[in-house]
Formats: sequence, C-alpha cells, structure tokens
Amino acid sequence: MKRTGQLKLGAFFHPTGHHIASWLHPGAQIDAGTNFSHYAEMTKAAERAKFDLIFLADAVATRDGNLEALSRWPQYMAFFDPLTLLAGLASVTTHIGLVATATTSYNEPYNIARRYASLDHMSGGRAGWNVVTSGNASEAYNFGRDAHYGHSERYERAGEFVEVVKGLLDSYDDDAFVRDRGTARYFDPEKLHFLNHHAKHFNVRGPLNTARPPQGCPVLFQASSSDTGKDLAAQIAEVLFTPLHDLEKAQAFYTEVKGHAAKFGRAPEDILIMPGLNVVVGATQKEADEKLEYLQTLIHPAVGLELLSNALGGADLTGVDIDKPLPDHIISPEDRKTSPRYAYLFKEPLTVRQMYERYGAARGQRTLKGTPATIVDQMEQWFVNYGVDGFLIQPPVLPLGLDEFIAHVIPELQNRGLFRTEYTGRTLRENLGLKRPASRYAQAAEPARATA
Repeated sequence: MKRTGQLKLGAFFHPTGHHIASWLHPGAQIDAGTNFSHYAEMTKAAERAKFDLIFLADAVATRDGNLEALSRWPQYMAFFDPLTLLAGLASVTTHIGLVATATTSYNEPYNIARRYASLDHMSGGRAGWNVVTSGNASEAYNFGRDAHYGHSERYERAGEFVEVVKGLLDSYDDDAFVRDRGTARYFDPEKLHFLNHHAKHFNVRGPLNTARPPQGCPVLFQASSSDTGKDLAAQIAEVLFTPLHDLEKAQAFYTEVKGHAAKFGRAPEDILIMPGLNVVVGATQKEADEKLEYLQTLIHPAVGLELLSNALGGADLTGVDIDKPLPDHIISPEDRKTSPRYAYLFKEPLTVRQMYERYGAARGQRTLKGTPATIVDQMEQWFVNYGVDGFLIQPPVLPLGLDEFIAHVIPELQNRGLFRTEYTGRTLRENLGLKRPASRYAQAAEPARATA
C-alpha cells in the first residue's frame, strides 16, 4: 500500500557545492569556505522554503594525497568549524534545524555534549549531531596517533561515546533550575545527577555543566551503510543518511534498518531514512543535461584521478589512460562484482574519465536531473513506495543550485501536497516527527512512583 503524508527535506551544504569542480562554476561563491554571509543567506533561503534542516559535513584534517591535484580541489582544505558556524546561523534563523558532523574518534564525550547542548539552547531546540567515526586516516596525525582506529574499534568506541553523551545530557532534570530568589535556591540538588561512567573506552564522572537541552538530546544522524555501521545506526540513529541509487535496493534497506531497530526496542517511526540527492534542474531535460555536462567539463584530470583513487580505497592510478577502461590489475573483475564498495562504479563498462565524472557529480550519492516535474515524479515514487522518508538535497553548485531547487522544485512538491507550506513545530524533533526522549532518571523514577 502506497503511503500518504509529506516527505522531509534537508539542505546539505558543501561550501561551493557538491560537484568536485563546483568552485570553477560562475554560479558558485568562490570564497565560500571562509564567507559567513554566504552560509547565512543560504540558510535563510532554505528556511523561507521550509526545509527541515541544513546539514554540514566536517573533517579535522586537510586532505592528503597529490598536492598538485588537491590545489585544484578546495573541499576540506579550508572551511569553518561547523559547530561554530551553526552557532552564528542560529542567530539569523528561527525555525530551520541546524545539523553538523562531529567525530567520535577525535573528540571527548564531555566536550561534544556541552557543545551540542549549548547549540540546542541557543537555537531554541534546533540542533542535530551527525555521528561519524572519521573516514579520513590523516585525522589521526593531528591527535597524537600514528594510525587511525580499526573499523570495528571505531564503531565500538562510537557506540559507547554516544551513550556517554546522552547520559551527560541528562545531568540535570528538566525542572532542576528553580531560580528562586525568595528561597535563595538556584537549582534543586536532588535533580542533579553524576553519570559515573566507567567502561572500555571512557571514564566520565560528570555531571555536565549545562542545563538539559530543549530537545532532551540533539537529533542523532548517522551515515554508514556497512554491516557494523548499520548495527550502530539501528541502535542510535534517528536520521540515516546513506547513498541509495536503486528504488528496489532502497526499499530493502528501508525495511532492513527499521526492522533491525525493532530489535533494540525502537519503533519504525523512530528512525528516518534520508539519502543524499544531487539535483540538477532545467526548464527542459536537454537544459538539465547540458548543465551537468558543463560541470563535468570543468573537472581537471588530476582532480578526477585523485577523487577516483580515494573512491577505490587509495588505488594507485599513476599512468592510467583516462579514456580507456580501468585496468584489471587495479581492481580485479571479481572484486568489481562482489564488493558493495565498487558496485556503483562498475554497473556498466566505463572509461576512467567516465568513472570519475560519475562519482564527481555527487561523490557517490544519487544524481537526478531533469525538469521540476520529472524530478518530483522520482522523489514522489521513492517516498510513496517506502524507499525513503525524505532527502538531503545536495546542490551541485552553491548558491546557484539551491536557488534553482527552491524556485522550481519546492513549489512542485508543495502543489502535490508532498511538502509543507509552513512549519508545524518549534523544534527540529517536532518538525521531523521524532519524539523527545525522557531523561533516564525520570524513567528510572517512574516504577517507584507507580508503586508508592
């Protein structure tokens, strides 16, 4: 049975856009990585269009690799700390959710709890945390390590990290701060809780020196689609952001993740599936095709090879002819068939240039190009047939691509009743239809009250 209701939308901002050559396009803000006004204007535009949220990625290292290529590819080489940026954006907006990435590998739970609680208070309940374990091995070198954590250890640490953060956010009960001058009592001492967490990765006493945030806990986002990552997502994620290219596979993923979440005592509606969607809008299909083709011509071959090398796990592409297929000795035919990591790039025979163009359009996420009606047809099909709950829109060029999506696609979605015309909630949780979690201490007290 096809579903009814409205889908959720986030606007995913990379500084100049999601296409790897976006900064070369005249519609891009060329100094975006260090231009606060650029982000402020885009966020206000997204709020006027009633987006649920904006989403910012992060890395705590510059890229390593071929410096000649990297000098032509500004992504992650110079950009704002996302939480600092969101604090500024909170001051110029009132409704839109503010979501940023923070790694569990190179932070401490206390710092993260305090920062996101502060952002949630400052924004009136609009904060979200994208929980990552860091995919950039170079980050280790900036934090006293010679190597990145192993895959399993990263996710094990992340699970404990999130539990500590959630525990710290419950340090004060919601009504702990009485602030009564008459009795000279600022807070009720019985409503302050020490976490006293002692486990494999962390020893944290607490309590947090910040009041419990308006949402109880920032909305938790997670992106991994590996088996280990899906297990963590089923436990903690409230919004799952992962690449999905085929509706049938998306439906299977949707069912699997929500079913797996039930094993952890969670309802299907407790987790939303919102993959990335790189949208290229044209008045005609031909115009949309030409827009993307123009962007593809801007990819410098050195950048394309560097991007493809990263996508293939660091494969050495030195001397490869970009206008011929990838040699078998780099990625074997068997690995091309069996590894999920490579499936997107080896669905059909492609030259090396075509491979990096395919990946470079949205860095692994799905690209959708066409008229507003044909784009919304696809978005609607995926939504009503339970492939997704919404999308994180990834404009290829910013601010141009966002402006075009708002001007042409949002009205089509609204005309079909697929997207809101006004905000209905005060907090990000309310707008996403997610429950506010009760404090663990309030939950622990309920049985005692019931039997008293």
